Amino acid sequence: MKTLHGSCLCGKIKYEIDGLPETFKYCFCPRCQKVSGGAQVANIFVDHRQFKWIDGENNVTRFDLPEAKRFSHGFCKTCGSPVPYELRDKTAIVIPAGSLDDDPGIKPEGIIYWDFRPHWYIEPNDLEKIEN
Repeated sequence: MKTLHGSCLCGKIKYEIDGLPETFKYCFCPRCQKVSGGAQVANIFVDHRQFKWIDGENNVTRFDLPEAKRFSHGFCKTCGSPVPYELRDKTAIVIPAGSLDDDPGIKPEGIIYWDFRPHWYIEPNDLEKIEN
């Protein structure tokens, strides 16, 4: 079984995922745009039994948007980078894909809230590519 590792930007939070993730999706909802500062988020979903904090769980801060049934956000209280959090209905752990240190072994399977993409959004394939 493959073990994936992840961490926050400052390295104070570390976690592991045992096995392959269940789902990988991009979300263009307005809330995800606000929390990320970008056009969308890339979230991976795993079963609770696959997830384990290795270090820094006490450094995780969680924000639950009061008026939203499902929206939450986990972040490092030192560096502010997104970190995993449990869905409010406790059905899965949400892993911000950018917090992974390893290749998750799957690619995004779909996009949710596509109709909410910002008017300025351009598909990456249509943009100039600049190396490092």
